[in-house]
Order: sequence, then C-alpha cells, then structure tokens
Amino acid sequence: MIGNVLVVVGVGGMGEAIARRLGSGRPLVLADHDDTKLQALSSAMRRQGYAVRDHAVDVSDRGSVRELAAFAAGLGPVTAVAHTAGLSPAQAPAERIAAVDLVGVALSLDEFGEVIAPGGAGVYISSIAGHIFRDAVDEATAAIFATAPAEELADVGLLSMPDVPADLARAMTYGYAKRANQIRVQAQAPRWGDRGARVNSISPGVVATPMGWDEFEAEFAHDAYKSMVTDNAAGRFGTAEDVAAAADFLLDSTKSSFVSGVDLLVDGGTLAGISTGRVSMSPAENRT
Repeated sequence: MIGNVLVVVGVGGMGEAIARRLGSGRPLVLADHDDTKLQALSSAMRRQGYAVRDHAVDVSDRGSVRELAAFAAGLGPVTAVAHTAGLSPAQAPAERIAAVDLVGVALSLDEFGEVIAPGGAGVYISSIAGHIFRDAVDEATAAIFATAPAEELADVGLLSMPDVPADLARAMTYGYAKRANQIRVQAQAPRWGDRGARVNSISPGVVATPMGWDEFEAEFAHDAYKSMVTDNAAGRFGTAEDVAAAADFLLDSTKSSFVSGVDLLVDGGTLAGISTGRVSMSPAENRT
C-alpha cells in the first residue's frame, strides 16, 4: 500500500488502540521490543485488513531506533508517529525504566525528527506522574532534560538513588522520566516545526491497560491508585480508547495544526482532584 505512513512504537493497550483507530487504509508500522506481542498483533491486524508492517526495536538503542525510522520512511511519507513504549514501576527496575521511558523517548524524538514529513505530527505518551513530579524538577535539571544528548539523560544526578528502597526508586525514576518527556517534547517542537511538523505529548491518568492494571495492583501504590480511579472527577478508569481519541486529535493536522509543544492531560480530572485534596496520594492508614 502507498500512502502516508503511521508508526506506532509500543504495541501495548494504548499502542493497539491508536493503531486500530488511525491505521486503516494507510501503511502502518508496528514496532516493539517484545517479538511475541508484536507478531501476535501484527498478524491479527493483517487478517482484519490493515496494511501492517512490523519491525523489532529497542527504543533504548539509537541505532535500533534509527533503523526503524529509516524503514518507515522507506514505505512513504511518515506523517504520524505515536510513541507509546514504556515501563511502569511495577514492571522493571529503575535502571531499565530510565533507559526505556527517558532515553527511549529522547532517541525517538531525535530520529523521527529527521524523517517526519511536512504536515506530519508526533505524539509521545508521558503520564500524570510527570505533572505530579513537576515541582520536584528544578530549572537546572529541566534544562538538562531539554537539551542534553539522549544517551546522557540516564546519568542525571537525581536518577541515582542508591540509598532509596527499590520500590520508591522505581516510582521516583518513573515520575522524573515522565516529567522529562514533557520537557523534551516541548524543547523539540521548534526542531520538528522546522520540518513543517508538530509534536506533542499526552499524559494519561490510570488507564485500564495491562500495564495500568500492573500499576493499580502493585502493593506499594495500591491505595493511591485506587483513589486516583474512584475519586477522580470522571469516577472511573481511563480506557486505551480515551487516549487514542486524544492522539487522533493531536495527529490530525486538519484539527490541531496550531497545537505543538504541549502536553495534553487525559486523566479524568485526577490531577484536579489531587490539587484539591479529593484524590489522596497517601496510604489509607495515613488518611483522616
């Protein structure tokens, strides 16, 4: 199939929802580090009529991301990139979270920023955690997150926490990485704009994907996640389709041509609830 190429990096719940919503009638590249998941989704979508090409990628490796970008560009103009790859604190150690969630996003912004077509757009999945950690990142660190070479980002001092318990280190690394994603996307927007393209991030709240359930059911954060779901303004989990709808808007240059370098919070009012005290981030035994 010839046409404008959509690239979806990460084939978890959000990636699949975006691919299904936006991938019909165009070349669709699915990429992931997990070959079993990648082949399963690619095969299923091909049988359902999608023009899928799959490509293995390690988002923490520049050469691998560059190969993916070149592969996609070889299929036609790359007009949409949705980067959903990430690991939660319930899934991986802090070092791997930094490599995938922080370095991986920066590498993707770099490499797809070299091939994105005029009129194209990118969406990078951050998290409500990035907003929660906003005040924890000072101006000097924010400048590093914005401008340092991607491979050096994992060496930022605040990501080294040898005396912090492992559970807390994972959660803090995740929060810092997601805040860095928001900063990095904003910093890269002018560069993408030089190519006539746009780039934005999306920060979901608690979304009922397999990864979201891993987070929700993790013992170290269960009380906070429960409040984030039951006490938010929407009174429910988010769905992958909620995030896909936001990505649809941001990737459609007929609807969002004047939107670039921003983060769209898709959290059902969770952050608003945290700011007013309706949503509690403390363990149940510490609540009054």
